[in-house]
Amino acid sequence: MEEPRWLDGEEQRSWYALALLLNQLPAALDAQMQRDAGIGQFEYMVLSALSMAPERTMRMSLLAEYAGATLSRLSNVVSRLEKRGWVTRSSAPSSGRTTLATLTGDGLAVVEDAAPQHVAEVRRLVVDPLTKAQQRQLRAIASRVLRAIDPARELPEHS
Repeated sequence: MEEPRWLDGEEQRSWYALALLLNQLPAALDAQMQRDAGIGQFEYMVLSALSMAPERTMRMSLLAEYAGATLSRLSNVVSRLEKRGWVTRSSAPSSGRTTLATLTGDGLAVVEDAAPQHVAEVRRLVVDPLTKAQQRQLRAIASRVLRAIDPARELPEHS
């Protein structure tokens, strides 16, 4: 067995900082979303993705990809959102095997109510502490790491 390439001191400090960020940022965003909207960050991501989709509708498989979730996890969350009247599911007219998720008017209202606090928290925790150059570096770094994880994945572009 080949000896692993151990991290040097600088690499180890960078990895540790990223590992802490990966644990603490989602928890902070989830706490804000729970406090202000009564839903989890993942539920908000699903609702938000649907709010930006044409006709507020997306294939479940694409929605899972966008949210970074398995179809099983997404299906469970969408079931909870359906029970609250925020999302509906239907078969695609072109293919009965494809399931579509559609954001309802009530679901859109949830997104619109939650969005200002969410954006303020993202700005406070991620955007404002960084310069514009650091924001571009962060995007480039995240894109490179995501491509290392999945070379075929393309990041969604938002305006």
